Amino acid sequence: MSNKSGFEIRADLLNQAQGILMDNYVRQVDAIHAHNDNFPNDKKPLPLSTITAQDVIDTARQLNEFVTEKGQYQLEPKS
Repeated sequence: MSNKSGFEIRADLLNQAQGILMDNYVRQVDAIHAHNDNFPNDKKPLPLSTITAQDVIDTARQLNEFVTEKGQYQLEPKS
């Protein structure tokens, strides 16, 4: 087990949050490309969204809340 400093943990959360936001954006763009390829007469425009620093911070906070809440999120065993 690694003993990370608070700074390292926050940096990891920020990197993870940025990755999640980027992956979501890429999936959204890929879905539009697939739609446009399959339906050339019904083309959709690509999203003009940006990922801001505040978006990354907000997502990192959500991740942090999830990992710091004890016992809130119990996984149900698969049957």
